[in-house]
Amino acid sequence: MHPVDEFILNYQGKQREIMLYISHLLLDQPGVYGKITYKIPFFYRKSWLCYLNPTRDGGIEFAFIRGHELSNDSGLLISRGRKQVMGITFYDVREIPYDSIAEIIHEAILLDEQATKNPKSASDRSAS
Repeated sequence: MHPVDEFILNYQGKQREIMLYISHLLLDQPGVYGKITYKIPFFYRKSWLCYLNPTRDGGIEFAFIRGHELSNDSGLLISRGRKQVMGITFYDVREIPYDSIAEIIHEAILLDEQATKNPKSASDRSAS
């Protein structure tokens, strides 16, 4: 079993439903894959796109790493004082606005397409 699926299935009720729903939306996108990072599910393409973070009050925060660079036309994303990450917390799968979330995911993927990863070459690493 994939570690992200295993993580999600360890939760019960509404948290599990929300994570399953959102993870399927993400993994249906070309090139998107999930991985457990910092003990929670992160979703990647070229770089980190977003993550699902179970909250103590029974919700799931769906957060975007480059959230401040997204247009947030729907007004759903909240920064909570963070400089880069923006997200929204859901408490029931029925409160997830599919069209708005799909649009945010699409925009995050487009932003990720523009990401340039410049890994250090071996000579750069040895000079450090």
